[in-house]
Amino acid sequence: MSETLPRTSVVPATLDVPLTVPTFMKLAGSLAGFPFVKVVVDLEKAEFHFIDSTGNPLHVRYIAEHILGEPVEVLLRDIDTFNHNVYVRPDRRFLLGLLAMHRRGRDDGDEEERVFLSLETVEADTMSADMLLSFYRHVRAHLDPSVPLFLKPANHLQESHVARIPQEELPRLLAHELLSQAPFVPLNPGTTYGRLRLFTSTADYRAAAGTVEWHDIVVMPRVPDDIPRVSGLVNTEHTTPLSHTNVLATGWGIPNAIQTDLLDRPGLAGLDGTWVRYEVDPAAPRILVEAAEPPDTLDSGPPWTAERVTLERPETDATEITPLSHLRMGDHYRFGTKAANLGELCHVLVHGSRRWLGFYQIPRPPRPDLLGYLAGQLGVTGPADEAALTAAAERLLRQHVEVPRGIALPFSLQQEFLESSPRIQQTIGRVKMALEAGTDHVESLCAELQRMIVETRLPDDILRRIDDAIVTHLSGVGRFVVRSSSNAEDLAGFSAAGVYESVLHARTLDSIADGIKEVWASLVSARSVRLREQAGIQLEDCYMGVIVQEWVDVPLGGVLVTCNPADPRDFRNVYVNISTGSVTDVVSGTRDPLQHLYNTVEGGGRTISLGSAPSDLDTATKDSLARLALIGRLLQSHFSPDYLYGVPVDIEWAMDGDRITLLQIRPYRSAP
Repeated sequence: MSETLPRTSVVPATLDVPLTVPTFMKLAGSLAGFPFVKVVVDLEKAEFHFIDSTGNPLHVRYIAEHILGEPVEVLLRDIDTFNHNVYVRPDRRFLLGLLAMHRRGRDDGDEEERVFLSLETVEADTMSADMLLSFYRHVRAHLDPSVPLFLKPANHLQESHVARIPQEELPRLLAHELLSQAPFVPLNPGTTYGRLRLFTSTADYRAAAGTVEWHDIVVMPRVPDDIPRVSGLVNTEHTTPLSHTNVLATGWGIPNAIQTDLLDRPGLAGLDGTWVRYEVDPAAPRILVEAAEPPDTLDSGPPWTAERVTLERPETDATEITPLSHLRMGDHYRFGTKAANLGELCHVLVHGSRRWLGFYQIPRPPRPDLLGYLAGQLGVTGPADEAALTAAAERLLRQHVEVPRGIALPFSLQQEFLESSPRIQQTIGRVKMALEAGTDHVESLCAELQRMIVETRLPDDILRRIDDAIVTHLSGVGRFVVRSSSNAEDLAGFSAAGVYESVLHARTLDSIADGIKEVWASLVSARSVRLREQAGIQLEDCYMGVIVQEWVDVPLGGVLVTCNPADPRDFRNVYVNISTGSVTDVVSGTRDPLQHLYNTVEGGGRTISLGSAPSDLDTATKDSLARLALIGRLLQSHFSPDYLYGVPVDIEWAMDGDRITLLQIRPYRSAP
C-alpha cells in the first residue's frame, strides 16, 4: 500500500488543505448529535476526498458519481460486491471512513482547543492493523495540525489490531470511552409540554414523590423504577436503554434522554415547577427545555386516556399445572405470555421452525434479501438454499441453547385461591368500587389486599397439586425462581416492565408457596393497578399465572434486544447488556452493565459501555455473545406477529462458556 499522500478534493465544496474547524462545520452533517464529515481515500489515484456531508450522502453514491463517473444504480445492482470490495478485500482501492467532532469540557483555552476529531470506519470493515495506521496517517496529514485526531476502532477486531500499535504512533479512543463522556444520549425521541420537576437526588425525589403528576417532566440523576406515568423523563447520569424505566418510557411513548450537564444549565433552576416545552431530537446536540404556556387541553386530563389497551379474553376454566415444555405460544390465554413464550422456546429447540429465515428473506434496500449474509454467519459453505440454512439454524440452537426446567401455574389456580377466602373477595370488591368512584383510598386498599393474599394460607389441595407437579417435573432442583406470567403485560401500549414481582432463591415447598402468593399479590399492587387503569385495563380483566423454574447460576447474564435502541433505522445490530452478577442488575438500573452491539448481517461487534465493569470481556466471551445475538435474530423471526419479521424481541439470558440459557422472551416495543 502506497504511503504517498493523496491530493485533496471536496465535492461540491472547495477546500484549502489542511481542513480547519470552520471548514469542517460547513461540510458537516449531523449523526446522533455529533457533526461529521465522510472521508474517501482513493489509493489507486492517490486522491483524498472530504465529502460535503450536509445531506448525509452515502459513500457508494459519492464514489459512483464523483470518482467512477457512473450512475449509482450501477453499483447498487450488486451492492454486496461493492461492500466486499471496500470493506473486506485486503487489496482494496478505497479506504472509507467518517470524521466526527467532539468537544471537551470547558477550560481556560479557546473554543478550538476544546475540539477534537475521531476517525472511524463502518462497523463491518475488516481493515488490518497496517491499513488502519495508513488510513489514520492519510487523514492526519490533511487536517489542521492543532486539532487532535484519534482513531476510534469500529469493532472488536479493529480494537485487537490497534492494541498492538503504540499509542504515540496511533492515538486512539475506544467507543465506550467516547460514549461514557457523551453529555447527550437520546433514548426516546419526541416533544411534549409539561411541568418541569428537578430532583438532585433519589432522596429529594422520595420526599416529593406524592406530588409527581401525569403532566410532569422529571429530571434527576437516575429515574427510579417505580416512577408513575408522567409526560417526560431526563436522566442526568448514564444508564442503559434496557433499564425498566427506559423500557417503560418507550412503551409510554414519552420523550426520554440522558443529558449529564442539564442540572448545571444556566437558568434551568428558575424553570423548576413551571411549564416547559421538552424536545428530544437525535439530530440535535442536546435536549431542548424552554419556557412555555400550559396547553389548552390540560383540563381534559392525560392524553393516553384516549388510547385504550384491549386485552384478549383469557380462559379461567380449571386447568392442570403444566410443565413449560408442554406449552405453546397460544397457551397465553390460560398461563400468561411469559410462560407461553417459554413453552414455545422449548418446542422450537426440539422441533425447529419454518420461520428461521424470515428476517433475512425480507428486502432491506438496496438488498433483495440477506440470505447470503446469514449463510456466512451460520458457516454454510456449500449451497446456501433454504433447506441448508434452516438445518444450520436448528443445529446452532440445539447445540448452544437450553431453557431451564419449569412448571406453569394457570390463571384458574389463582382464581381458585382468591375465591377460597371471603375476606379477599370482599376487599377486591372494595378496590373495584374505589376505582370506579375515583377516591383516594385505592392505595391503602391495594396494600391491604396484597397483605391478605400474602398472609392467607394456600388451601391444602392447591398446595398438594403444586408439590406433585414439582416432584414430577423438578425433582433434583435445589433452588427455584418464581416468576410472574400475566395476561396484562407485554402488550402494545403497556409493557409492565418491572411492575410485577419475581422471587429468587426459593428452596422448599413453603418458600415456593410464599413466592407464588407474592407474585399473585403483585397483580393488585397500587402501582400496577394505577398503571393499568391509565391504559384502560380494568382490574377484573387481569389474571396472573406463575412460573416455578430451576435457578440458573452462571458467570454471565443479561438482556438483549434484537435492534439498536439508539437508531431505529439500524437493521443490522443486536443490543446486548451484560452483567457478571444477576440479570436483575441490568433491568433494575442499580448496577451499570456492559453494553455491546453485535452485527447480525456482516458480523462483528463493538463495546458501547463498560458500565461498572473494570475492563471488557475476553475474546472467547465476545464470540459467544455474537452467537447469542444471531440466535436472538433467528428467534425474532419465529416469534414475529406478522410476516415482515421486523418486530424486535427482548430476551433475558444467562451464559456459561458456549452454553446459553434463555430465561424469557417477549416483544420489544422500540421507539418509532
